[in-house]
Amino acid sequence: MLEKAQKVLDILLEGNKNFVEGKSKNDNRNAESLVSLKNGQSPVACIVTCSDSRVIPELIFDKGFGELFVVRCAGAVIGENILESVEYAVDHLNVPLVMVLSHDDCGVMKAAKAMYPQEPDELQLLIRSVYEIIDSESECYNEIARNYTLTKKRKLLKRSKILRQAHHDGKFEIVRGYLNFDSGKVEIIS
Repeated sequence: MLEKAQKVLDILLEGNKNFVEGKSKNDNRNAESLVSLKNGQSPVACIVTCSDSRVIPELIFDKGFGELFVVRCAGAVIGENILESVEYAVDHLNVPLVMVLSHDDCGVMKAAKAMYPQEPDELQLLIRSVYEIIDSESECYNEIARNYTLTKKRKLLKRSKILRQAHHDGKFEIVRGYLNFDSGKVEIIS
């Protein structure tokens, strides 16, 4: 892994440790902090994650205003708006690390697992994007969410010339993470 990306990952995991232990050290979460950033931002990482209200990267990684560029969509499905947001983080904000973060008890994964293989009447984009990785009736939806992070990582690179080139040039790394609701801990998936 790139040295700069590894340092950022270490910072995120240290922040997650603070969160898990209930020892938040970040005081960058007030109006004064926001005012100090009115002329720009310099986030250290881009987190691509689900819109689930229980998944709040700034809290999970003990960060505040201006520290993370968070891109959210239900199920963290990679559509054009998500893709371009990540491109912006890498190409314009120069983040050295992108984390694709899934979590326990994801409603999109549950719905896809329950409906598979029927054609969905609702939430078609969300459900179909998960269908492409379901290959067994015995899979648990939490395991599907873990596996889906690899699909999302691949889609970011496959669908974006900007990201492929930046990754090839050693400008950033993509890692896969999984948030466990029982502990609050983020596991890095290799």
